[in-house]
Amino acid sequence: MEIFKTNVKIADKIALGGDKLVVFSGPCAAESLDLCLEVGEKVQSICNQLDIEYVFKASFDKANRTSVNSYRGLGMEEGLKLLSEVKSRLGVPIVTDIHESYQAAEVATVADVLQIPAFLCRQTDLLIAAAETGKMVKVKRGQFMAPEDMKYAVDKVRDSGNPNVCLTERGVSFGYHNLVVDMRALPTMRQFAPVVFDTTHSVQQPGGQGGTSGGQREFAPYLARAAAAVGVDGFFIETHPNPAKALSDGPNMIPLNEMENFLKMLKEVWMLGKQYVN
Repeated sequence: MEIFKTNVKIADKIALGGDKLVVFSGPCAAESLDLCLEVGEKVQSICNQLDIEYVFKASFDKANRTSVNSYRGLGMEEGLKLLSEVKSRLGVPIVTDIHESYQAAEVATVADVLQIPAFLCRQTDLLIAAAETGKMVKVKRGQFMAPEDMKYAVDKVRDSGNPNVCLTERGVSFGYHNLVVDMRALPTMRQFAPVVFDTTHSVQQPGGQGGTSGGQREFAPYLARAAAAVGVDGFFIETHPNPAKALSDGPNMIPLNEMENFLKMLKEVWMLGKQYVN
């Protein structure tokens, strides 16, 4: 099976699909500047030690929460101010979600990567608006999508004049508060674009706690190692100093104090896997 060979640009001197592992990591929601800096500084330090490219992640709005009463975030104006401050202080690229077409241009003034949530991966206007910013577009595979059909999401971005697009695997849903990762999806999608494995959302249990999502973070290392061995270009990992108190997706986030060992393990398996799949 042929693998897509062209690197896609994230920021100056950082690309996805090359010889360096890329990690997109941060808290699920941009709860506060202090939290984001704590997480960003720690993960950046680990990535520097391990020679991993780092992109900071946090969402200014969680528009797809299970309940209307769930925490959504700071909103676009305050959220972008926070992300801009993190970017300035740490000197790292930023990835964040957009949910509406009108958000793309403004978010692109801060973010280096625009992430399209899984539920929205078929939304043509959203994909085109993201593409037209010229920033990298990171499309999550919908929980309802066959992996081969993600080619058309990639085409929508590229046909809009933007070659910098990647795909993200986060499992498929059969209902009943569970997601299943089919490792065959990874090489299938890598025919079309570089692929990132969403380690923590793959162990999410959508709506599994009666109005909020649950998660089984204990399975994250197993799925991450499998993805590294099968072959991916990067990992998406949400982390928090105290997941039990996180305002979004706590049950599936990796505790911040476990990230060093987690990333060491991933890098070792990823390097071994590259000998066989690239």
